[in-house]
Amino acid sequence: MSTDAGGPATQPVAGPRYCYRHPDRETYISCQRCGRSICPDCMTPASVGFQCPECLREGQASVRQPRTMAGGMMPDSIGLVTKVLIGINVLVFAAGFFDPGLSQDIGNNGAMIGTTVDYRQDFPPGVAEGGYWRLLTAAFIHSGIIHILFNMYALSIFGPMLEQTLGRARFVAFYLSTAVAASAVVYLLSDPGVGTVGASGAVFALFGAAIVLSVRRRMDPRPLLVLLAINAVLTFTIPNISWQGHLGGLVTGLLLAGALFYAPRPRRTILQVAAFGVVGIAVVAIVMVRTAALTG
Repeated sequence: MSTDAGGPATQPVAGPRYCYRHPDRETYISCQRCGRSICPDCMTPASVGFQCPECLREGQASVRQPRTMAGGMMPDSIGLVTKVLIGINVLVFAAGFFDPGLSQDIGNNGAMIGTTVDYRQDFPPGVAEGGYWRLLTAAFIHSGIIHILFNMYALSIFGPMLEQTLGRARFVAFYLSTAVAASAVVYLLSDPGVGTVGASGAVFALFGAAIVLSVRRRMDPRPLLVLLAINAVLTFTIPNISWQGHLGGLVTGLLLAGALFYAPRPRRTILQVAAFGVVGIAVVAIVMVRTAALTG
């Protein structure tokens, strides 16, 4: 406070303040944690007042992120990856459904075929000839409406539940790994000149994971086991169904789900990564052995 000669007391006038991130913007708001001046673009509402971007990041870093039962990051929405997988399958099927020529091209280039030598003339290579992509692409091709409806219905039932309990990254790794493993079993046990398509291997893997999850949660798995038994009967009684793919997917799904849901917390991540590594090594070994047998 100062006084003029013979005059009343006056208050000092504070100078203007400017945002610490935008020096050209005048502001009268300060961060409640550090006191720095912030403009409206830099304000984040807090329980009391506002926070600046740096203090907000520091606060978020100190908050422990929620984890799923398997140790993955908790998804912020349920079933997003499942919807993407369903969308890919439907788009591929629709493209072929409305264009028969394109449907033939998709099947010729993407179906799971062991070898085209001595079976087809002027045909894209099978797995034995280096067409390794077929191990994955076959899981996104379907032979008819009933086929895709059954697989997508099953995926829509089991997918969101497992995506929520595994976390998105683990769910994607599980789905793609089991799809490839199922194709590898088809490659090993099926007629190498017969094409196989469909997401059934990965779907049966989800089936197996749902059974493991129910046991882990101490729920009654019998309804799932009955449903599995019904599907097993259909697999072996209806013609043109790949029991090899169903079996490969189911066994791989059971084994991977065991590692994902039962790994001890202190070593959970490393054991889970090791389990995926074992599946990958098994797939490579199957492909090498079968290829050697087919190519002599």
